[in-house]
Amino acid sequence: MASIGVFDSGFGGLTVLRDLKNLLPQYNYLYLGDNARTPYGNRSFETVYHYTRQAVKWMLDQNCQLVIIACNTASAKALRTIQQRDLPQWSVEKRILGVIRPTAEVIGTYSKSGTIGILATTGTVNSESYLLEIKKFFPGLKVFQQACPLWVPLIENNEAHTEGAQFFIERDVKRLLNQSPEMDTILLGCTHYPLITNQIKEATGSHIRIVSQGVLTAEALKDYLNRHPEIENKCRKDSICRFYTTDDASDFEKLAVVFYGEPVKALHTDFFAPQGS
Repeated sequence: MASIGVFDSGFGGLTVLRDLKNLLPQYNYLYLGDNARTPYGNRSFETVYHYTRQAVKWMLDQNCQLVIIACNTASAKALRTIQQRDLPQWSVEKRILGVIRPTAEVIGTYSKSGTIGILATTGTVNSESYLLEIKKFFPGLKVFQQACPLWVPLIENNEAHTEGAQFFIERDVKRLLNQSPEMDTILLGCTHYPLITNQIKEATGSHIRIVSQGVLTAEALKDYLNRHPEIENKCRKDSICRFYTTDDASDFEKLAVVFYGEPVKALHTDFFAPQGS
């Protein structure tokens, strides 16, 4: 069942998968959430690379023709190494893509002032991947970043809409906005953050444009498949979507509906367990 794979450290990639299916519903998809080892945001480059490498290899072994790393931290810390070092050994025909480059290619067009902000995990901010990628396409764009280390745990523990969560959201947004009064656009550099878009908008005010990644990634994938028929032709088109988690499947299903927008049926996989390595 040749599929398009979507990988995330937890649940956030489901927001990307939702937008992929909205734009490209005909394809088969396989989603993997590494919920047993989430979050990735504060982990080292080596750990994120090791975890992501294991997950991507497993997905390729499930006959995914193309895998999208729908996790900003993993895209920042692991994607390039896997593409250059590992994929040539695994398969010369399959592809691995991320969410940072498709966003960097267009984000500059959203700002009138030429100044944007990025809200992301600590790992994504420290990697400076967005700064490097955006500079390639918009060298004159001023880019400011703010790490939000508590947002993902709050969202995944269903605490995102509490008074305590609002305090941290407002605090981190204020820290970003204080870096430049010219900022008119904020990129949500984590796939979890679309779930708290309204709270972010309350903290920024209506004069700031909020941009999330799901739609941008979906449009980039559509363009990629149009330009690479050798990949597109191998992707099955039965509109089948399968879900896997490295943690408890029933627990995954309970929270997945919040991110995906509809109920899902998940299976457990323990590909990283010692006996399977």
